[in-house]
Amino acid sequence: MTGTANTRETAASRPSAVPSAERGTRAHVARLIMEHGPVTAAALGERLGLTPSAVRRHLDNLLAEGMIEPRTARQRGQRGRGRPAKLFGITDAGRSAFEHAYDDLAGSALRFLADRLGGEAVTDFARSQVSALVARLTPIMREVPEDQRLRVLAEALSADGYAASASKTGTGGEQLCQHHCPVAHVAAEFPQLCEAETEAFGQLLGTPVQRLATIAHGDGICTTHVSPRSHVILSPQQRESKESGR
Repeated sequence: MTGTANTRETAASRPSAVPSAERGTRAHVARLIMEHGPVTAAALGERLGLTPSAVRRHLDNLLAEGMIEPRTARQRGQRGRGRPAKLFGITDAGRSAFEHAYDDLAGSALRFLADRLGGEAVTDFARSQVSALVARLTPIMREVPEDQRLRVLAEALSADGYAASASKTGTGGEQLCQHHCPVAHVAAEFPQLCEAETEAFGQLLGTPVQRLATIAHGDGICTTHVSPRSHVILSPQQRESKESGR
């Protein structure tokens, strides 16, 4: 979305004496940090083909602007001697630099809809927004193995700008992480958007899902727990259909 008269000014959009190429690389660094979660300076250098000194320069500038913040890597198992790897994560201010310009307009439109037709109208709108994702992926989900469905969903969400990733959990389930939400500021006021999206995830994956965290509510990333397939309770009709298909 683009083109509101009252767009927000961010650290990335303010005029600067820094050369445009330098600003472009700095913005690329910030986007990589946002899309791939907290990362190390070494990982950024590898992705961008930059020298360690160049990466440090961009990171120092982004830290000074409040776009990113340092974090300490969680230790897993035994580590060697030395300091834990330093990671860099996106801040709320940094995330705001990538907002869509129509946030204000979208919020106004949903407030108008809620005032005129009530909260159910907003829920219906939210479901209609994710219906395209469901329609697009449902045929694909029928063709891929069950253990690949979350990966397919994460790839589709990433293509839509949500910077999503899928991983296994220690309890046998899976986890879907969305490191960016293009509608976070609107969803903070209208949680129906997140609720409809969660419903769509469960429908596409064919197993119960639970939202654990959302960017709209101030969390660093949107996190959704996906239950193991063995936890799905089938109706008698579903069991009969599944058995007949063997």
